[in-house]
Amino acid sequence: MNLKTKLVLMMVLLLNISLFAQDGYTLTGTVLDETNMPVPGANVVIQNTTTGTSTDFDGNFSITVSNGDVLEFSSIGYAKKEVAVTGQQTLNVVLAEDASQLEEVVVVGYGSQKKSDITGSVSSVKSEELNAYPVLDAAQALQGRAAGVVVQSNNGGEPGAPISIKIRGNTSINASSSPLVVVDGFVGASMPQANDIESMEVLKDASATAIYGSRGSNGVILVTTKKGRSGKLSIEANTTYAIQNISNRLDLLNASEFADYQNQIRTNNGVSTPYAQGPANTDWQDLIYRSGSTSNNQVSFSGGSEKINFYASANYFKQDGIIIGSDFERLTFLSNIDAQVTDKLKLGMNLFGSRGIKNGSATQSNGSVSAGGDDVITLALRYAPDQPVYNADGTYTFGNTVGDPVDNPFAVATERIDETKTDNFRANLYANYEILEGLSFKTTFGLSTENQTRGIFLPSLLTQTAGGESGRAIVDTNRETSVLSENYLTYTKEFGKSNLTLLGGYSYQKTVNENFFSEATGFISDGFSYYGLGSATNILQPSSSKSDVEIQSQFGRFNYDFDDKYLLTATIRRDGASNFSANEKYALFPSAALGWKVSNENFLKDSKAISNLKFRASYGVTGNPSIGAYESLSRLETLYASSNGQTVSAVTPEQPENPNLKWESSYQTNFGIDLGLINNRVSVSLDYYNIDTKDLILTDNSITEYLGFSGDDILANVGEINNRGLEIALSTKNILKEDFRWTTDFNIAFNKNEVVSLVNDADLFFDATPSYFSHDRSYVLRVGEEVGLFWGYEYAGVYQGGTAPAGTQTLSGGVAGDPLFADIDGSGDITEADRTTIGNPNPDFTWGFTNNFSYKNLDLSIFLQGSQGGDIFNLTNVQLTNGDANTTRAYYNSAWTPTNTDTNAPRVGNNSNREISSRFIEDGSYVRLKNISLGYTVPSDITEKLGLDNLRLSLSGQNLLTFTNYSGLDPEVSYYGSGGNNNTSSNTAQGFDFGNYPTVRTVTMSLNLKF
Repeated sequence: MNLKTKLVLMMVLLLNISLFAQDGYTLTGTVLDETNMPVPGANVVIQNTTTGTSTDFDGNFSITVSNGDVLEFSSIGYAKKEVAVTGQQTLNVVLAEDASQLEEVVVVGYGSQKKSDITGSVSSVKSEELNAYPVLDAAQALQGRAAGVVVQSNNGGEPGAPISIKIRGNTSINASSSPLVVVDGFVGASMPQANDIESMEVLKDASATAIYGSRGSNGVILVTTKKGRSGKLSIEANTTYAIQNISNRLDLLNASEFADYQNQIRTNNGVSTPYAQGPANTDWQDLIYRSGSTSNNQVSFSGGSEKINFYASANYFKQDGIIIGSDFERLTFLSNIDAQVTDKLKLGMNLFGSRGIKNGSATQSNGSVSAGGDDVITLALRYAPDQPVYNADGTYTFGNTVGDPVDNPFAVATERIDETKTDNFRANLYANYEILEGLSFKTTFGLSTENQTRGIFLPSLLTQTAGGESGRAIVDTNRETSVLSENYLTYTKEFGKSNLTLLGGYSYQKTVNENFFSEATGFISDGFSYYGLGSATNILQPSSSKSDVEIQSQFGRFNYDFDDKYLLTATIRRDGASNFSANEKYALFPSAALGWKVSNENFLKDSKAISNLKFRASYGVTGNPSIGAYESLSRLETLYASSNGQTVSAVTPEQPENPNLKWESSYQTNFGIDLGLINNRVSVSLDYYNIDTKDLILTDNSITEYLGFSGDDILANVGEINNRGLEIALSTKNILKEDFRWTTDFNIAFNKNEVVSLVNDADLFFDATPSYFSHDRSYVLRVGEEVGLFWGYEYAGVYQGGTAPAGTQTLSGGVAGDPLFADIDGSGDITEADRTTIGNPNPDFTWGFTNNFSYKNLDLSIFLQGSQGGDIFNLTNVQLTNGDANTTRAYYNSAWTPTNTDTNAPRVGNNSNREISSRFIEDGSYVRLKNISLGYTVPSDITEKLGLDNLRLSLSGQNLLTFTNYSGLDPEVSYYGSGGNNNTSSNTAQGFDFGNYPTVRTVTMSLNLKF
C-alpha cells in the first residue's frame, strides 16, 4: 500500500475507535480466583460511577463500557483489582486472596467481628447450608450443622409442627431451655424463610451471649436476612416440589391373625367363649396414611445504587401431610431497605409478615379414652383389623371389639376439625449516625404482633368422643404484641498496635399477651363447625387473660486487640424484668474472655504447616427469665361456688407472695482452640465447656395445706443443674482442582448433664404416659443423675413356673409365661418400692457429616446426621402387648407358650397391665442419610441465550435411609404425655414414643432462576 492509502485507513480506524468510545459496547468476561475457580457475586463497577454489575454463579459478567473506562473488580476475601478498557471484547480477571479481607466476618450481638478476633464460641451457618434442602422452618436446617445444637420437630413430620432447639443441653427444668432468636436485631422474633437468610450465627458460651444478659443462658441464634447490593435489578425465583411418604410403618396382625391372637388371650385367661371374628380385613394404617406433597415457591427482587439498596421477597409454602386431613400453607413476605442519606446518616427498614393456616390431625395423645378420644396414629395401631370402616347403613363403626371403646381412626382423621390460623407481622426501623470519626450512634425501633386462633370441632358422629354431647366446639385465641427500642454507641479506635472497640447502650422491650378461650357442647347441626358457638345448648365457662412483661436493660462491651495477637473481650449487662419480685427485679450479667493468636507470633507466622492457631478462654454469667408474669406475686384464683343452691362466682387464694424470686443464672466456663493447617485447607475448632445453672425456679410444695392456698405450683429458687461437654468442628478442602472440588464438614458434640440439687434434694417424679396407663411415675429427677431418667420395674425375663429365680418375682397372681421383675427391696413381692431407674434418654453424642463435590457444572452433596446412645421408652409397644388392642407380628410370633419357652417375650394376655418396665426400653442410636442432592448449573453460554443470569436444576432426597435398632416408627421421638408440651415436659420428658406424627421420607425437585 502507498502512503496515501495507509493514511486513509488510519483515519477510518481512528474514527471507528472514537465512535466506539462514544457509543460504548458490551464487554463480557469471567472472574476467577487463583485456583481458576469462579468467584460468584464479585462486584464489577466502572470507576468513579455507580454503573456496575455482579458475577453470576459461574463467575461470568456482562457490562456496557466505553474505551478508556477503568473497571474495578472486588469481592470479600480478595484484593481489589483495576483493569483499563482498551477495546477488548472479552476479559478474564484473576483475583488474588487478600489476607486483610479474607477473614470471615461474623455477626455478634449489636455488631460484627472478624472471625479470627472472636474470643467466644460461635458457630456460623451460611445461606447455602440452610438451603441445602427444603424446610418449613429455617431452624430445621440447623440440624447436624452446628456442634452442640440439637434440633427436633415437636411432632415428627406434622405439617406446621413447631421446632425445638437446644444448645448445650437442658439448662433448666421449669423455665424454657429454648435459645433466644434475634432476627436483624429484633429480639424474640420469629424465624424467616430459609431462602431469605444470608447467615445464621449460633452464640453458645457466655462471652458471646452475655450481651443479651438475662435471656442468654440457653444460647442465642442471630439471623441476618439478605440485603440488596448496588448494580442492576436482580430477580431470583426458587421453586421446589416434593413427594413425601411415611418412612416406616409397624407390621401388625391381619384379621385372621388378630382373631387367633384374641383366642389365645382368652384361653390363657380361662375364657371359654371364642372371639367372634368380624367381617373385614382392614389395614387401618393404609387408610390413614397417604402420599403427601410439599411445594415451595419464592420470588425475590434486589438491587440499588451506592445510595440506596433494597431486597424484597414473597414466598408461598404448601404441604399436604402424609396423614389424611393434615395440611399446612403459609404466605410470607420480607423486605429490607437501606439508604445512605448523607455521608454520616444511614437509615434502614425491615418488614416481615406471614399468614399460616394449619389443619391438624389428632396426634400426641393425652390418653383421654374416658371420652373415647385418642390420636389417629395410636387408634390405627389399636383398632381391630377385622372391623370395617362403615356399617351397612353407611355410618362409621365405633367402639372397637376389645379394650376401651374408642372412635374409628378413619373417622377421627376425616371428621375431626382442628384448624389453627396464625398471622405474624414485624417492622424494625433503624438510624445510624456517625457523630465523629470512629464514633457512631444507632437507634432502632421495632414492633411485632402474632395473632393465633385455634378452632376445634368434634362432630356428634364421633360417637365415643362427642356423640353423647351432640358435638363439642373450642375456640382459643392468643395475641402477642412486642415493642422494642434499642439505642447504643459504638466507638472504634486504632492507635499503634492496638485496636479498641467500645459499645454501650440501652434497651427496652414490652410484651403483652392476651388470651380468650370458649367452649360449648350440644349442637343441633354439625354444619357450623366451631363458628357456631351461639347455636350450642350448653356454653361452658369461658376464660380470658392478659399479661404484661417489661424488660429494660443497660449493656456494654469492651473489645481490645494488641498487635493482632492478644485479644480481650469484656461484657456486662444489667437487666430489670417486671415478672420478678420486688427485691430481685434487677441483676448484673458479666463476662470476660481472652484470646491468643499464636499463629501470629514470630515463631509461627512463617510456618507453612500451621496457618492459624488461636486459644480462647471465657467465663461469664447469663440468665433465664422464662417464667410467666406475676409468678412472684400473691394471687387469687376464680372458681365456681354454691350459695343457697345457686352457682356463684368466687375467688380463693392461689399462692402467697415470694418477694425473693429471682432469675435462674448460668455460670459458664469455655476453653477453645481454633486450628488451621496447610493454608487453612484443614480447619478445626474444639470447645470444652462447663455450665452450672443455679437458683433453678422449681415448684416448692413445702407450704402446708392448712394455710388455704389452692395452688400446688408455688415457685421458689431451689436447685442446680450442671452441663459439661466437648464440641469438635472439622472442615477440610480435600481437592481443589479447576474442574473438580471436594470439601468436607464434620461436627460432633458430647454433653453430660447432672442434677446437682433439688428441693430438699428429694426425688422429683413425673409422668409421660397416656392417662389410661394408670401410672403416675415414668421418669425421675434425682440428685447426682442425669435429667429425666426412666423410672419403673427392672424386667428380668419370663417366669417359667415353680420357684422364681433369686431376686425376681412376678406381679401378684403371676403364672408361667408372665413377666418377671427384679425384687429390689427383697420383700418377695413386686411393689412400688421395687421401681428404679431403668434407662437414660440423654444421648452420648450427636454429629453431622457433610461432603460436597463439584465437577464442572455438576454438584453433589451428601449429608449424614446421627445420635449415639440415648434410650427410648417405647410406650407404643406397651400398648400393643397389653392384649386389648392389635399387636405386632414380632410379638405374636415370639410370645411365650408351653411349647415356646425359650423366649424373652411373655405370654399373650399376661398380667403385666401396661407395666412401665425396662422391657420396653430400647437403644435410640441412629444414623440417618438426612439429605442427598444432585444439582446441575446450566452453562452461561446457554443461559445468556435464554436471557438468564443463572439456571440451576436439582434433585434431592431427605430421610431416605435410617440405620437403627429401634423397633418403633422413628428414633427421633418427642412424646410429652398427658402433661402436654410445657416447659417442664419439654426439658425433662425425653425419649418417650407414643402417637407421634411419623417422620417423612421426601424426594424433592428444585429449580432456581436468576435474571
